[in-house]
Amino acid sequence: MKTILTSILVLGSALLASAADKAELIAELKKGGLIVYFRHASTEKDYADQVKADPNDGSTQRVLSEKGWQESIHIGHAFKFHQIPVGNVHTSQYFRAWQTAYLAFGKYQKTEKLNFLPYEDYTDEQIAKMKERTMPFLTKIPAEGTNTIIVAHDDPFEACTGIYPDPQGIAHILRPKKDGSFEVLGAITPTEW
Repeated sequence: MKTILTSILVLGSALLASAADKAELIAELKKGGLIVYFRHASTEKDYADQVKADPNDGSTQRVLSEKGWQESIHIGHAFKFHQIPVGNVHTSQYFRAWQTAYLAFGKYQKTEKLNFLPYEDYTDEQIAKMKERTMPFLTKIPAEGTNTIIVAHDDPFEACTGIYPDPQGIAHILRPKKDGSFEVLGAITPTEW
């Protein structure tokens, strides 16, 4: 019985720590000056479409599921509820990215620099290329009092940080520094907002 009670207390402490971490992240976001990198919201099916997908043709791509639409809208409501200031919103050219941004924030600016590369298995050189294209977005300090939003994909983020952003819809919060680097403060899943 003592072991079970101890396990419950430890689990309860972990949940409280998660809630405290989330509250701290939201408090930091309310101040502005951060980068929020979202992996697009949930799609109909999670599979690699990078080889055959055309960024301008939604019929060749994974697209948002109904769950993804709901997640995106929920994220937008959470930003309004918590009064988190939003500045620039950058997305890849893929439908699932810019639709997530539009549903959540009502605006977006597409750029091919946030696209994944069209290869099934990446070489070190291709990973380096994604990192080179994505890093300027992760290191640019936002306009004062705002946060920059990025909605893109798992591969570019992992190329820059070594972190695989899972599940779909997860937001990693980064603090860019004046020396051109950044610090990853934490992450919030779509259901945690």
